[in-house]
Amino acid sequence: MIRKMVTVIVFSAAWSAYAESKDPYPQMAPVDLMARDAEIAMARTAAPKSISQDAEILILEAGGYTSAVAGKNGFVCVVMRSWAAGTDDPEFWNQNVRSPICMNPAAARSYLPLIVKRTEWVLGGRTKVQILDSTKIAFDRKEFPAIEAGAMGYMMSKEQHLNDESGHWHPHLMIYIPPAEVSTWGVGLAGAPVFGFKEYLDRVTLFVVPVAKWSDGSDASAKH
Repeated sequence: MIRKMVTVIVFSAAWSAYAESKDPYPQMAPVDLMARDAEIAMARTAAPKSISQDAEILILEAGGYTSAVAGKNGFVCVVMRSWAAGTDDPEFWNQNVRSPICMNPAAARSYLPLIVKRTEWVLGGRTKVQILDSTKIAFDRKEFPAIEAGAMGYMMSKEQHLNDESGHWHPHLMIYIPPAEVSTWGVGLAGAPVFGFKEYLDRVTLFVVPVAKWSDGSDASAKH
């Protein structure tokens, strides 16, 4: 998801050539766990303090994501890793990816469970093919909830590393809806500020809305 999001928006031509090249991450590397306090701090950078200070914080441990800080506002902040992307992503095993996101209550209930479960599968040693099959089976058995109306997430962290090609890219909001045609949001039309794509494996349509400032309030157009 992470790489595809940026690629579709900005790097579609480059992506075609890159995807046809040799896979730069052919297999899973040892999981690089962060220090607890550092991961909590990074997760909070996904959204403005007014949101993240009262959010639940998940951190990655050897067996998967676990709650490190209890929340008060229904939001959940987490640093997503490379396997949040589709299994066809050439950086699916890139241990350098760090994608902080703060999901609102609707997304935390209906999209986050997929990320949490996939993480368990990855850390349990499943291959890409096994993860692909497990995801399809879980959806067919209705083990994952349907995307709720109003599901969205903040990805406004200066510290994000979405993938090796795009780096921190740009602060943005993610909006999740059940599978639908992106044209219903004006995606692809001249001047439209919304980008989007279908994620067939995860059975969701994702929309991306770039915003002008990072979560700390600084100007996103300024180099840092």
